[in-house]
Amino acid sequence: MAYDPFERGNLPVGVRTFNWSDSSRGDRFLPVEVWYPAAEAHRGQDLAEATRDAYELIPGFPPGWQEAVRDAAARGGAYPLVVFSHGFGAHRRQSTFLCTHLASHGYVVAAMDHTGNTIFEMVQMMMAGQMGGPAPDPGAILSEIIPARPADASFVIDRMVAGVEGVPAIDADRIGMSGHSFGGWTTLMVAGRDSRVRAALPLAPAGGWTPLPSAPLQRALVLDWSREVPTLYLVADSDTILPLRGMHELYARTTSPKRMVVLENADHMHFCDQIEQIHELFRMMPPPIFDQVASAIKPIGELCAPDSAYRFVRGLGLAHMDAHVRGIEPAARFLGGDLAAMLRVLGVGAAVV
Repeated sequence: MAYDPFERGNLPVGVRTFNWSDSSRGDRFLPVEVWYPAAEAHRGQDLAEATRDAYELIPGFPPGWQEAVRDAAARGGAYPLVVFSHGFGAHRRQSTFLCTHLASHGYVVAAMDHTGNTIFEMVQMMMAGQMGGPAPDPGAILSEIIPARPADASFVIDRMVAGVEGVPAIDADRIGMSGHSFGGWTTLMVAGRDSRVRAALPLAPAGGWTPLPSAPLQRALVLDWSREVPTLYLVADSDTILPLRGMHELYARTTSPKRMVVLENADHMHFCDQIEQIHELFRMMPPPIFDQVASAIKPIGELCAPDSAYRFVRGLGLAHMDAHVRGIEPAARFLGGDLAAMLRVLGVGAAVV
């Protein structure tokens, strides 16, 4: 195809970590990961195992890795920005497969840890529960973090637009927003509130029907926006945590222009790095938070192949940003075509709403 969003771009990718504090919210601390087009001297280093970035997420756990060069020299020029928001109890590097793909095509991508709702707090809660401590209250957690998440994203946009040392300049007129699960909810909230966001890419977003406690999320989500924000929902047909029924509810409420594409035979973790490991770890999560859905989660071997999920999210996500953040006409034509047929050629089963 003339326009091919599925292949990695021709720019090497760098990555830097920043630790910022929002003084307007009591110096709220936010670790932020930024991926960006790197200088030509780094070509190939982002993909080579010996030179790509490795990081320790939790002491004692196997290290993670991402297809980017740590602290690489930045490429010249100004680039569009995409902000990414992680899921409940996750972390800023949860979907580097998408973030590095966008950066390789000429985007700067920033993802923050939503402090208080990351994997670190989740592990602490589970350890406390295993030692006889009080069970975590999901409703109380949600009520506390709901106001913080959209504000986190807008704060990161502020900082990025103002300019960050070691990172290329941002084209302030070209900004998109994406996120997974609770981060998808955050994406929808920010798209409605922050007029700088030109396109929204929610991945299996929260806010619709689910068997899990989520009433505060549903009550807080506003989708009758006062302006047009092109929105592409990428969701999973066998999502046990945020089922397809809830996706259709959200989609029906979302202001046009909008579209939804459903990945076949996929569950909630098909939007994360290391799908096999994360999915199987989730199946073994101790009670009490996910008791209601644990028995319905299929083994990863019975679900969509991870490579197909990565291809689905990377290609459609990039095309959406290209079409609506950059205004690239071939990307708009691509999205207007028979997406299900194009994905089938790539071995990816999907349905378009």
